[in-house]
Amino acid sequence: MAREDAVRCLRCLLYALNLLFWLMSICVLGVAAWLRDYLNTVLTLTAHTRLEEAAVLTYSPAVHPVIIAVCCFLIIVAMVGYCGTLKCNLLLLSWYFGSLLVIFCVELASGVWTYDEPLVHRSDMISLKSRMPNYGLQRYQWLTHTWNTFQTEFKCCGVIYFTDWLEMTEMEWPPDSCCSNQYPGCARHAHYRDLSDLHQEGCGPKIYSFIRGTKQLQVLRFLGVSIGVAQILAMTLTLTLLWALYYDRKPPEPTPPDPPPGTDPGPLTITHGPQGEAPKSGNTRLAEAWSNAATTSNGHGHTQFEMERLS
Repeated sequence: MAREDAVRCLRCLLYALNLLFWLMSICVLGVAAWLRDYLNTVLTLTAHTRLEEAAVLTYSPAVHPVIIAVCCFLIIVAMVGYCGTLKCNLLLLSWYFGSLLVIFCVELASGVWTYDEPLVHRSDMISLKSRMPNYGLQRYQWLTHTWNTFQTEFKCCGVIYFTDWLEMTEMEWPPDSCCSNQYPGCARHAHYRDLSDLHQEGCGPKIYSFIRGTKQLQVLRFLGVSIGVAQILAMTLTLTLLWALYYDRKPPEPTPPDPPPGTDPGPLTITHGPQGEAPKSGNTRLAEAWSNAATTSNGHGHTQFEMERLS
C-alpha cells in the first residue's frame, strides 16, 4: 500500500513538471521572439561598430537557434513524458529520461559556449553617428525605416541629442519620428516654435542600456535556469518511478492449486487392518483417534475421582 501511494505521488509530480515544461517553453519562445525583433533593429543601427559585436555577444545565448529548437523539442518530450507517466510505460519513460538528459547537456554546452561578457563603454555610443548621414537616401530606405521605428518605440531622438541630426546631415530639422505627437511636418513646427514637442533624450543611451541587458533578457535567463533545474528534478523522479514500478517488484510466491469440487480434500491413505476388515480412509481413522482419546480421558478422570474418594 505504501509503494502504491509513493507511485501515485511520483506520477502527480511528473504531471506538474511536464505542465511546467510546456508553460516555460512557450514563455521562452515568446520572449525570444520579442528580443529577436528588437535585436535586429539594434544590429541595423549599430552595424560596423563595436556596439554591434557587444549586442551579438549579449543576446546570442538567448536567441540562438539551438535554444529555440531545444524549446520546441522540449514541448514534444513533455507530451511523451505525460503519456508515459499516465500509462506507466517502461519504453516511454525510458525515452523520456534519455531525451531530458540529451536536452540538458545541449543547453549546458550551448550556454557555456556562447557566454561571453561584452566590453562596451558609453563612449562607444558616439560611433552611432556614422549611421546618420545615410538617413533619407533612396539606397538606404531600410536604414531610414529602422531609425524611424527605433525613435518612435523608444521615444528618443538622435544619438545624444536631437541636434545630432542637424550636425551629421543636411537636414534643417529632425525627422518627424522625433515628435512626441507625430503628424506630417511636426518636427519642422516644433523646431521653429516649441522644442519641447521633440524627444529630449538621445537614442545612444537607449541602445547602450539595451546592450547591457534588459528586463526581458533577465526573465529569459531566469527561465533558462528554471528549466534546467526542473529537468534535473524530472530525471530524478523518472528514475525513481521506474525503480518503484519495475525494479523493486518481488515475484509472488507460488500457491498450490485448489482441489476440484466434489472430491475429498483429506489425504487418502490405505491401511491394512485385521483380516476381513475393509481398508479405512484417512478421515475415518482420524475420527477413531479422537474417540479413543476422549475415552482415555474419561477413564483417567474416573480413576482420579475414585482415588480422591478413597483418600
